[in-house]
Amino acid sequence: MRYFVAVAEELNFGRAAERLLIAGPSLSQQIKALERDLGVRLFDRDRRSVTLTPAGATLLPHTRSLLERADDLRNRAARIAGSEPVRLGYVNWLPADLAARTSHVARLNIDTWVSPSHTQASRVADGSLDLAVCWVRQEDLEERDLNARLFGADRLYAVSTGGDTAEVRVRDTVVLLDDDATTWVSWNGYAEQLAGAGARIVCVSDGGITGPAFFDHVRRLRRPIVNSPKGQITPLPPDLVARAVADPKIYWTWSLVWRRSEVRAAVLGTIDALTRGIGDFGIHASDAWLPDGDPHKR
Repeated sequence: MRYFVAVAEELNFGRAAERLLIAGPSLSQQIKALERDLGVRLFDRDRRSVTLTPAGATLLPHTRSLLERADDLRNRAARIAGSEPVRLGYVNWLPADLAARTSHVARLNIDTWVSPSHTQASRVADGSLDLAVCWVRQEDLEERDLNARLFGADRLYAVSTGGDTAEVRVRDTVVLLDDDATTWVSWNGYAEQLAGAGARIVCVSDGGITGPAFFDHVRRLRRPIVNSPKGQITPLPPDLVARAVADPKIYWTWSLVWRRSEVRAAVLGTIDALTRGIGDFGIHASDAWLPDGDPHKR
């Protein structure tokens, strides 16, 4: 329903997708699914224009009303429960001791909508989430009026053919860029900077940053390819090996982000509980590398 309202207000699927921070094809599929569920066509669309059908125009105000009532229901339920939950979003990584860290400070709700870093940061900024674990740049924090604390870090490795598991230098690695900028905007920005440190860029258009397509690229190029954070814990096929990247050691940071205007005790207490005793994960060592703009880079 929120997607329907966004398209109705923009009358342009591309602009609505950008506003919602989702891919255009995904938005189109969701609208078609809603039309099937309702049994009516909501939009007339061709290559040049999008317009509301009479049915869509009739249903729009009722949809807005339903969304407002849903938000009110959540707020009322939170007040009845005695305290509002703290809503936490993430990308693909959370610490194993998350529940233990926050058991005494708040009711922590882990959001089930797992999205890319830039999407989760935007959701914190617009109030859809209270906190998010994601990769951000300093300019993202400034643009969205967010704060960040270091919450975790992955030392990235390369995946290679053959049996050599020795360290590989950055200048001997490949880093992939995907042309789906909506999904991979954070990784693409990181990869472009890694190329400045010596890695060779190869552009792909098949979503091969992770998964079977990534392994196919390793086999095809026959060069060590830097593994993204989303692939860090994926088991490797038997014909491929992991190789630590050195000279320099490359890191991907995970930030806990929240709104600078945040004043609620439950949220602030959760931030302190989650980040208490957090070290630097090796990112400040003399042989470590972080991209320019990383808020935790010294």
